[in-house]
Amino acid sequence: MTSLTPQESATAAGADGAAMAMRIVAESARLLGAPRLIPVQSAHIDGALYHGDAGTLFAEELVRLGATVAIRATLNVGALDLMGCSKNRLSGVTRDMAKRLMLAYEAMGCEKSWTCAPYQAGHRPALGSNVAWGESNAVAFCNSVLGARTNRYGDYLDIACAITARAPDCGLHRAENRLATVIVDVSGLPPTLFGSDWIWPVLGTFYGREIGTGIGVVSGVTGPVSEDKLKAFGAAAASSGGVGLFHIAGVTPEAPDVMTATAGRPASHIAVTPAMVRAAQAGLSTIHGAASIDAVAIGSPHLSLDELESVGRLLDTRPAMVPIYACTGRHVVREADRTGLRKTLERLNVIVVADTCVVVTPILPAINGVLMTNSGKFAHYAPGNTGYGVVYGSLSDCIESAVAGRPVITDAALTP
Repeated sequence: MTSLTPQESATAAGADGAAMAMRIVAESARLLGAPRLIPVQSAHIDGALYHGDAGTLFAEELVRLGATVAIRATLNVGALDLMGCSKNRLSGVTRDMAKRLMLAYEAMGCEKSWTCAPYQAGHRPALGSNVAWGESNAVAFCNSVLGARTNRYGDYLDIACAITARAPDCGLHRAENRLATVIVDVSGLPPTLFGSDWIWPVLGTFYGREIGTGIGVVSGVTGPVSEDKLKAFGAAAASSGGVGLFHIAGVTPEAPDVMTATAGRPASHIAVTPAMVRAAQAGLSTIHGAASIDAVAIGSPHLSLDELESVGRLLDTRPAMVPIYACTGRHVVREADRTGLRKTLERLNVIVVADTCVVVTPILPAINGVLMTNSGKFAHYAPGNTGYGVVYGSLSDCIESAVAGRPVITDAALTP
């Protein structure tokens, strides 16, 4: 039984959009076994991505009833590139309904961020704060790297939490549920691996498949780990498993060491070997031995400015033989426009994709082609969502392959 405060009960008894949202949150709490609702400080909304007319009609009904967000609420990707950087194949009623959905969320006061990496666009809740975030990679990063507390909020509970500034008191909001029960030991891997970008989606994929919806702590990582690498790890773990929180000893804020991450309680142990990594790496490709590729797609999660600049450095002045779809947020596009980077990249056959990405809306040509990517998340979703086979490689490999028009795998290698 979920207890509501007098104020929450009064809100739920109304007839406006806030009442509708409060009833959704309260009923969700009951189903989840939460004893109460708790205040949340911000939200990240995944429900604005078009999956059918019902989602659009739901959002427009909230708008009609006067609902507005009561806390900061950024928006995840939609189905359209509203900045006009790229084109997609949505048309007619489908395109219209997708745009109506996006505009409805803007009408409720959500920020026009349109990115799956809001944490790199200035939305960074404080350590220990309760928030209501949607989108699997954003949730994993928020919990793990920022140390804020959120469950994996889905459509359309996310917007209901944003309107009410309330969420069910359960799951990862509670400290006792954030402790690691599995130790994933990578000390048996060559230390130089951790400085490479290609290893982090591979490790994340392995971790997600082993952990599932559990919570683990990775031990044995050496050297500094950038946010972009943690982003890639969390996205792969969240898509290959159901990971909402991970710890990396000595790196993430709730895991200064393994003892703290586990609170000293017994935990199962997985010793990661080079053979396990090679198997996880091979599993990210659905096509082996391809003679050519049709496209390269990077940016799932969305590319940071540093990553987009790396694309420019790796290409130098060489045009790509096949298009490189670089998915990123409008905050990065604005800076790339200011510096002239976008125009430079576009001359080299880079298609900048803003507000969305190529696996959630039809941007890639409608062929059964071969896609190369450095993203564990793209590798996971692209075959089913786009019909393309996947070749996985490092960012450097992706760029060299785009220039050559065929797979060039030199950087992402692990000696037997």
